[in-house]
Amino acid sequence: MSPASSLVPGALPLRRLGRSPVLVTELSFGGAAIGNLFSEVSEDDARAAVDEAWAGGIRAFDTAPHYGLGLSERRLGAALRERPRDQYVISTKVGRLLEAGPPAGPGGHAPPDAEGFAVSGDVVRRFDFSADGVRRSLAASLERLGLDRVDIALIHDPDDHGEQAFREAYPALERLRAEGVVRAIGAGMNQSRMLTRFVRDTDVDVVLVAGRYTLLDRSAADDLLPAAADRGVSVIAGGVFNSGVLARPSAGATYEYTAAPDSLISRARALESACAAFGVPLRAAAARYPLTCPAVASVLIGARSAAEIADAIRLRALDIPDRLWEVLASAPETGIA
Repeated sequence: MSPASSLVPGALPLRRLGRSPVLVTELSFGGAAIGNLFSEVSEDDARAAVDEAWAGGIRAFDTAPHYGLGLSERRLGAALRERPRDQYVISTKVGRLLEAGPPAGPGGHAPPDAEGFAVSGDVVRRFDFSADGVRRSLAASLERLGLDRVDIALIHDPDDHGEQAFREAYPALERLRAEGVVRAIGAGMNQSRMLTRFVRDTDVDVVLVAGRYTLLDRSAADDLLPAAADRGVSVIAGGVFNSGVLARPSAGATYEYTAAPDSLISRARALESACAAFGVPLRAAAARYPLTCPAVASVLIGARSAAEIADAIRLRALDIPDRLWEVLASAPETGIA
């Protein structure tokens, strides 16, 4: 995407990722949901969600092999393939290879697998943060996407594989960036501690932090965000609804992909009441909050339907008073690590 892309009618404001040439819209489309996260999404609904994101000006799209055993990549690639390639940015991830596994069981609707995706098939995930694994992963992603390149490659969830990720996966991505195969590199995790190490000890352009810079959990503000600002690294904020409780704080809501405890739902309801006093829906404040930090370039919004992404785009246009941010800033966090 070139600076001229900011002139595309209807596109959202663009922000540069670190010192890279990559520009992303301040809202990005998160592809986990269309990989059948939690429950199945039809082909038509998945396509409609991507189409609605495009119509609303979103030009940055994130996916991963992990999401639905490649289903998200295939669906996203199909939805974007006929669109002008220089008008959007696509990000995928490395660290999990998809390999042949046991034969699939009987047909029908697939229940969520151990990773939370409602998919079935004869493919399994295998962690691999080796240099060879990085190249194989990207090659397979391009095949599933049906595209000739991705713009951003992120090391995905290296929590239990940190040393190999730093010793092998990162240098491999650095070489691929130097070769022009990708234009920006980084890491994506649900924790801020190791991401802070990536920011301080490597030359990444961007990190994606999920769930650690939200209205309920601001722990990334203690280490990651100051380090990113100091090093000129951009942050993409994902999991801004903490997997659901900040979107609909009611009985049965989820937090970190499991049932939210009553105490946490109560805190989310208190935030909802504070927002309501200013006429602002909680989900609007939750999605906008990370962008109040200058180090955050984009907020990742996952959607499984056109209605969900249209709602996010509509809420982005709401005026949120500075006083509300002051009130929310004084609200307690979860205290959950």
